[in-house]
Amino acid sequence: MSRTGGNGRGRLVADRRVAPAAKPRAAQPKTGTTRRKPAKGGRKPAAKKPRGNIVMRLFTGLVALIWRIVWGVTWRLGATLAAIVGLATLYFYSTLPPLDDLVDARARGSVTMMDADGSVFAWRGETFGGVITPQTVSPHLRNAIIAVEDRRFYSHFGISPRGIAGAIRSNLQSGRSAFSGAGGSTITQQVAKLLCLGVPFDADEWASEAAYEEDCRRGTIWRKIREVPYAFALEAKFSKDDILTIYMNRAFLGAGARGFEAAAQRYFSRSSADLGPAEAAMLAGLLPAPSLLAPTRNLERAQNRANVVIALMADQGYLTEYQVSEARSYPATLSRQAETQRGIHFADWLMQSGPAYLTRNTTEDVIMRTTFNPRIQTAIEDAVSEIFSTRVREGSEAEVAVVVMSADGAVRGMVGGRSPSVGGFNRASQAMRQSGSSFKPFLYAAALENGFEPFDIVEDAPLTINIPGSGPWSPRNYDNRFHGFVTMTEALARSLNTPAVRISEAMGRERVREVANQFGLHSELAEGPALALGASESNLLEMTAAYAGILNGGSAVRPYGIEQLSLLGDPTPLFGASSGIVDRVISERSAQVLTWMMTRVVEEGTGRRARLPDWQVAAKTGTTQAARDAWFIGFTADYVAGVWMGYDDNSPLTGVTGGGLPADIWRETMTRVHRGLSPRPLPMIEPERPVLEPPRSEETVQPATQPSQSREGRSTLDDTIRGVLGSIFGGN
Repeated sequence: MSRTGGNGRGRLVADRRVAPAAKPRAAQPKTGTTRRKPAKGGRKPAAKKPRGNIVMRLFTGLVALIWRIVWGVTWRLGATLAAIVGLATLYFYSTLPPLDDLVDARARGSVTMMDADGSVFAWRGETFGGVITPQTVSPHLRNAIIAVEDRRFYSHFGISPRGIAGAIRSNLQSGRSAFSGAGGSTITQQVAKLLCLGVPFDADEWASEAAYEEDCRRGTIWRKIREVPYAFALEAKFSKDDILTIYMNRAFLGAGARGFEAAAQRYFSRSSADLGPAEAAMLAGLLPAPSLLAPTRNLERAQNRANVVIALMADQGYLTEYQVSEARSYPATLSRQAETQRGIHFADWLMQSGPAYLTRNTTEDVIMRTTFNPRIQTAIEDAVSEIFSTRVREGSEAEVAVVVMSADGAVRGMVGGRSPSVGGFNRASQAMRQSGSSFKPFLYAAALENGFEPFDIVEDAPLTINIPGSGPWSPRNYDNRFHGFVTMTEALARSLNTPAVRISEAMGRERVREVANQFGLHSELAEGPALALGASESNLLEMTAAYAGILNGGSAVRPYGIEQLSLLGDPTPLFGASSGIVDRVISERSAQVLTWMMTRVVEEGTGRRARLPDWQVAAKTGTTQAARDAWFIGFTADYVAGVWMGYDDNSPLTGVTGGGLPADIWRETMTRVHRGLSPRPLPMIEPERPVLEPPRSEETVQPATQPSQSREGRSTLDDTIRGVLGSIFGGN
């Protein structure tokens, strides 16, 4: 302490031991990197030791540099891709139409055909059963679709990285390339494919709708890339149930069925709302390959695939153990209509013969009520099967066609070949073949109209006609024999050729051609004398219709199969038909007399194998040159039926004539067709046989010593008849 004060005694003051606080100094600008020197007597800071060796430091620096470069490129590239995907998503979002415009995938409509009883028997085009949603279908169907196609459908945002990775792994394990085979597509991506990424169908760019869809399904890398923003756009535009709605309505499920409602109707004849687990699993199982797995093509394969789907549904908790056991014990089967597939050729004929804008090229859904009779169709098919299995050698490639119709031209059943297939060659309506002697009834119809009578005498003897440009032509009979003088009825019953030519030449070929044309044989008929022998070509359908004209009393008919045609949902028919009868060709008497003459073919002529117990039958056989074609066409009071047999390559049949196997098929068919019907007589007139004028009383008894006079008298009569006929028909 120090003492201060004026009197020597100063005030006691404590010594300062703490330096006063320094005044704050103004911040000095930095002028360099000069370090402050340590205070005198202070300790110098310890020098930093280098971390590791120089190699390690270089490596660490290099890794850091590479990471900074990669990260810089990656986030910039990612940001660029995200921007591109975002812009593409916005673009696709702006182009998506409303939901209602997306549920029907078809560019063309469908044709649904009903038989005479009102039951559906055939579909053509792509059928669409109507709009369905996840709420209106059976829960089993919705669950089956989710289980087999996209189990995480309700949780992902349009694409499934896990699904894609799993698909790549599966492809590589199977020896395929990473992007070949399984694609890992979500339902949303599949909808993008079904919508063809927004590209509409253009008939000028694609040959057909099928070609358009095939192009849409191509799994190129570029298309896969485009699917991503389109899937995002779908997810942004629609709810999950909306996307599933599009999928359930647009998916193709085989047999012309577009959408699950159409498929349920097509395969099971029931609504998609009523499907059980087994049926739902079968339909969902068709999605990967509908044409291959369709139950109408191979039911067992479709059932095996359904079992796989059932297992997936069980694994994901959609089915109980009891439901799984029941579904496997009672697998889904086809409805009766789907299983039988009756009338394939009949349906094809309607599609070809009906108006194109309402059949082949329709853009509407057409409902067609037809003349088709499933019972008669079954009778035809069973008869053909019976004869070919018991009477035709195994391995034969001979083909057959059969048509059954009513007298007014209403076609009731048709077989166009032994192995029917949709869109295949229909030999009943498309094969043009020489008609042979089955043409002769129209020759005799013309003769009856021109004053000839059934018991008029005509000569079956050698005949030669000189054809300009071709030289002499001589008709011969099938048995290579001549039978002398015969009646017209005998000539028809025994199918004699020379008498037919004589009658044709006597009337004039033009008259024969005219009558045949009026009966509906519209193909170009032969110009020469062979016209009388069926040298012209016709198809079985028009030949059978021409015979129907004889049965109905002499009026031509147009074969028809459509009774009524309307659009789906519209009760007003667009048009209809109740009869195919058109103009009269010959008188009713001529038709009824000709019918009687044709019964002789079956009773005593070449068609005896076609007799039906208790039924009157009128018919005609036909065999062309070298037996390349064999025909049998005939009728009862109720139905007309025609049968043709031959080879597609026009090679000769072996041991087959019209009165043989075709007659057998005709008999078997008509026996089944008439089962349960009461026999009715044919509308025919049996003409009176001419009675020779009896000799005068004094000439009635000839002396026993003059037998030569009797023979001489008969010879003179024969010579007289021969001379008269020679002046009428010509001779040599």
